[in-house]
Amino acid sequence: MLVSSETMDDGAVVRLDDGTLLVQTVDVFGPPVDDARDYGRIAAANAVSDVYAMGGVPRFALAILAIPADLDRDVAVAILRGGQELAKSVGVAIVGGHTVTAPEPLYGLAVTGTVAPDGLWTNAGGRPGDLLVLTKPLGTGVVCNALRKDLAPDEVVAAAVASMAATNRDAALALRPLAPHAVVDVTGFGLAGHLHAMARSSGCAAELDQAALPALPGVLELIDAGAVPGGTRRNREAATYLEAAAADPRLALLACDAQTSGGLLAAVDPACDPAALPGPVVGRLTAGEPGALRLG
Repeated sequence: MLVSSETMDDGAVVRLDDGTLLVQTVDVFGPPVDDARDYGRIAAANAVSDVYAMGGVPRFALAILAIPADLDRDVAVAILRGGQELAKSVGVAIVGGHTVTAPEPLYGLAVTGTVAPDGLWTNAGGRPGDLLVLTKPLGTGVVCNALRKDLAPDEVVAAAVASMAATNRDAALALRPLAPHAVVDVTGFGLAGHLHAMARSSGCAAELDQAALPALPGVLELIDAGAVPGGTRRNREAATYLEAAAADPRLALLACDAQTSGGLLAAVDPACDPAALPGPVVGRLTAGEPGALRLG
């Protein structure tokens, strides 16, 4: 066992007897959107992206589906079809799975991938001075909550769905030549929570530039309208490590927004070619108390 849940990495990594490194992960959650096919695509993208965050390539998966006993069969089929389409698009074979009945739908994948011994990424190798690159905009938690409250315009929902249903394959391919020192997948703990884990595991502090945080279209307006989900508010309340006194309160919430199928956050050498970065630089790792963050 090379990587386990103790470091809050995105997947477990096991070395087999012949030296092959396997990456193993599982992700299951309830529907963030109304469309069943989109739900399947988003859940599958979220699951395979954990393998990309470890520097690996997802190979095959098992599907996990929980459905209410009275759910229309066509809805269940659409969920599974969406997941199958997404997995196939990145070369992942869904080779089996398991279905149970439950009060609410749950869907996801248990994914197996491989990674080269010299290509493994973890969240623990960052160095002071490293640039922090984020490969997707923030705000999916706010948009999904607004959708449940009928507050989200169609074009805002469409942009969020497109982001969530996109895997991190291309971002990982772009990062590989840059030899990132640490990488993490930004999901339920938000950008701040996952950066806190990366910085703490790396023995660093970090600074975030509020002006550089990328937001999905319409998200700041939805925050103004009160569409902040409970998970995001809990993340913000738990972020006692975050100094944000000088920050726009909306951007502090955005930094803590609980993401579904978010982007990769990578710590890269500051000498990297800016044109090669697969996303904006949102801050940097610094010397200081491990895990401490400042947003300003």
